[in-house]
Amino acid sequence: MYPNNKRYYTLDYFYKEKFHSKIAKVSLNGNFTCPNRDGTKGVGGCIYCSNLKSGDYAGDYHDDIVTQFNNIKKIMLHKWKDAKFIGYFQAGTNTYASIDRLKELFEPILKQENVVGLSIATRPDAISPECLEYLSDLNNRTFLTVELGLQTIHDKTSKLINRCHSLEEFTNMVKELRKRNINVVVHIINGLPYETKEMMLETVKYLNKLDINGIKIHMLHILKNTRLAEMYEKKPFHVLTKDEYIDIVVSQLELLRPDIVIHRITGDPNPDDLIEPTWLIKKFVVLNDIDKELKRRDTYQGKKC
Repeated sequence: MYPNNKRYYTLDYFYKEKFHSKIAKVSLNGNFTCPNRDGTKGVGGCIYCSNLKSGDYAGDYHDDIVTQFNNIKKIMLHKWKDAKFIGYFQAGTNTYASIDRLKELFEPILKQENVVGLSIATRPDAISPECLEYLSDLNNRTFLTVELGLQTIHDKTSKLINRCHSLEEFTNMVKELRKRNINVVVHIINGLPYETKEMMLETVKYLNKLDINGIKIHMLHILKNTRLAEMYEKKPFHVLTKDEYIDIVVSQLELLRPDIVIHRITGDPNPDDLIEPTWLIKKFVVLNDIDKELKRRDTYQGKKC
């Protein structure tokens, strides 16, 4: 049991331990594309991704990056008056540009009042050697987290969802980032088409062997106007029920090392765009039910590590 009465290592607890303050992540949109969108490796992006490129709650890319930051910061300060902030570059592949462009976006955020770090979401195949050196420099100046999308270790599923990178590329990039002492958080998705519970557990078992610092666990959600929605309409596949998802997440938590911070444990889709599963809309019900199942099993993160 962690001191915050949770049975897993929450991000909120990690931040309070490290910064002794409430930390709010400000989601920003640098208008990045992706190598599986622009034809470099593929077209159309991941099949589940909306036109906002996973930045549904990020700032408006028509605004400059500081304006985005200040607009969202004002809203957050109404809720948390003494919060400190992390600039979260969320939409698209946020290292997929020249170093000069990255500096134009990242450096102004570091200069904002009460900013203690940056979190940069990207792909393992979109970090050049020059970018690695720049990230290393950032890491020496602020609390830096690089979020790598993996989603699954299974090649057949990866091809189906149009990831267009290999597990080897992912593993090598984790090693390169950790060599430089950069914090690495990995995104995975439960409920990808045709994956079994055992396959989802295998993804976690693989990650457990790597030197990662955190994980984001998502539930696949089918959004309107995506290739996944077209696929589901033509040939419906099984979408996890809430009970199935909770069972899988609790089993994954049992396998994960206790030092891995759980940054996210469910999805957070826009209800207006959601086709399935509709139970995801009630985010706090899902979170509470995960807690209840951990307690019912009398289990916790790392119990079966």
